[in-house]
Amino acid sequence: MASALWQGNWISRTRIATGLVLFTYAFFHFINIGLGLLSPVWMAQFQDIRQLITHSLLGSVILYASLILHAGLALWSLARRRNLRMPRGTAVQTILGLLIPLQLLSHIVYTRYSHEIHDTIDAMPYVIVLMWNSPEVWQQTALLLAVWIHGCIGLHYWLRLTRWWRPMIPWMAGLAVFIPGFALAGLLTEGRRIYDLFVEGSQRAELMAAFNWPSRDAFAQLLRTETLWLTTFWLLLALTATSYLLRKMMRRRQAVRIRYADGPEIRAERGLTLLEMSRANGIAHTALCGGKGRCTTCRVVIDDGAEDLPPPEPTEARSLARVNAPANMRLACQIRPAAPLTVSRVFRPDGRPGRAHASQGSEQQLAILFLDMRGFTARTEGQLPYDVVFLLNRFFDAIVPAITEAGGTVDKYLGDGLLAVFKAPGAQPSAEAALEAATAIGLALQQFNAQLADEGEPEVRIGIGLHLGEVVLGEIGSVGHAPKTIIGDSVNTASRLEAQTKPLAVELLISAQLLKAAGYTPERFDLRQVDLRGVSDSLAALPVQQAAALPRILAAAR
Repeated sequence: MASALWQGNWISRTRIATGLVLFTYAFFHFINIGLGLLSPVWMAQFQDIRQLITHSLLGSVILYASLILHAGLALWSLARRRNLRMPRGTAVQTILGLLIPLQLLSHIVYTRYSHEIHDTIDAMPYVIVLMWNSPEVWQQTALLLAVWIHGCIGLHYWLRLTRWWRPMIPWMAGLAVFIPGFALAGLLTEGRRIYDLFVEGSQRAELMAAFNWPSRDAFAQLLRTETLWLTTFWLLLALTATSYLLRKMMRRRQAVRIRYADGPEIRAERGLTLLEMSRANGIAHTALCGGKGRCTTCRVVIDDGAEDLPPPEPTEARSLARVNAPANMRLACQIRPAAPLTVSRVFRPDGRPGRAHASQGSEQQLAILFLDMRGFTARTEGQLPYDVVFLLNRFFDAIVPAITEAGGTVDKYLGDGLLAVFKAPGAQPSAEAALEAATAIGLALQQFNAQLADEGEPEVRIGIGLHLGEVVLGEIGSVGHAPKTIIGDSVNTASRLEAQTKPLAVELLISAQLLKAAGYTPERFDLRQVDLRGVSDSLAALPVQQAAALPRILAAAR
């Protein structure tokens, strides 16, 4: 997961590192302001501690290099974008990032710059008095909120790749609201206190001397510096916009023509996939996997221009082979047209309600549990239907709580069996929940069989298959009558593992993939290679005689 957090090129990694430096500085700066709510002495002491780092040579180099690099690389990335379409959160973060320097540069000029050039003591009271009772206080409040929201969005986009971040979001959201509220409360409290001293006048001269208040000439020089810095930033913005527009014009001159047999004709930039071209021009194009080549819903028939396309890469070729696609059929998410094409979309969104992309399918890596009651047909032969229903409901009442308490969900009941899935933010917690559920089912079954023995009824025997892999979670059925369910090869594998428990005379079969995802080393177990119907290669799996004994087996393997 550490590698996932630092993925991307050197530009992406540098922006992450510099963003973390700036976010850390902002966090402690806002805490410093908030201490004005509690005590001006605490506020001053905390600032002294902060400035031991931020006013040191090394701290200053790291801080201001991070500021320049972060802003510069952001403008560089913006200038190199192909278009300005972006997710809403990214758009908000980008807009705030462009607005921040307009106030931050002024803040730096009258604090740190003034401290270095005019020996001003840039303590918190000085900063607050300087802007109090003027529009500047509202502008700096907006700066505080803009910096904090911009940083929080960036932090969320970075940490959402981890398994532990999603459960932490409610707590982090509370902290994200508290910090700026605490800072603004401190600003308001300290502002009223220190400004009253200035207005009253009894300590005005003493405070101005303590802060080494800049002279009229010094303020004039600071204003010229502020104007210069802001002008430089506006020039950089103009340069960014000019670069973006020039690159866009050059790409348009080299655009490729795409004609849709059942739709419009467009001109799109070379280098984009056909799917990206469709979306950039507002043309509806189905792609349930999000353009990763893992489904074939974006496929198109190439009516003209197929000879100008390179042959399919392995990913595309495998997907096309699964649907026996003809030679002139390609995946729109994989081809990058460099010459004119005429295409026909195989699937088109029909626009009916209830068919949003998110409801049609999402790919996740989850643990799956298949369970079946052994000898059910023979056991219930000759019984009345009501008695059969009564037995099944008693059985499910006994074992299903073991699944739900472990975090699982029964996806569907299959007569005398069921399919359960363990939705979790990551493969490891999903696999761990499945192992916990299997153990609990084994214990619940023992108690249920004890009740049956007391009633003079034969015991119930079961088979369980556990597997972890990629599944597609989506709505299957007609519009308005489509429950969510899971499908995929991993579901079939779990079902066939369960079927193999009968010839092996065991209660549970666990795939090596699930054991590995749960943090175990599969080689430490006595695995068996099982041949599954419809699967060409054998699968390594752990047979467990009784599911209730699973914890002992897992503990021994550790």
